[in-house]
Amino acid sequence: MLFAIDLTTKEVIVSESQKGSASITLIERIPNHKNELLYDALLVLTKMTRSPQFDMNSFKAMDEVCQMLYAKYAEE
Repeated sequence: MLFAIDLTTKEVIVSESQKGSASITLIERIPNHKNELLYDALLVLTKMTRSPQFDMNSFKAMDEVCQMLYAKYAEE
């Protein structure tokens, strides 16, 4: 799963890409009010990439949190 945030519409954009592929397929757009935790977690993940103290292990851990939050949302 790949995640992005549309700050204009305040939506989480969920997409996927097969390993080794340059193609990205849109799965869905989730409005902030439908999953605030995922939206907030993605804001943190985005901020982490801009930090001068960027840490790949922390980034991967936060990405796992985002994956988990989305999986829980997709189950419901």
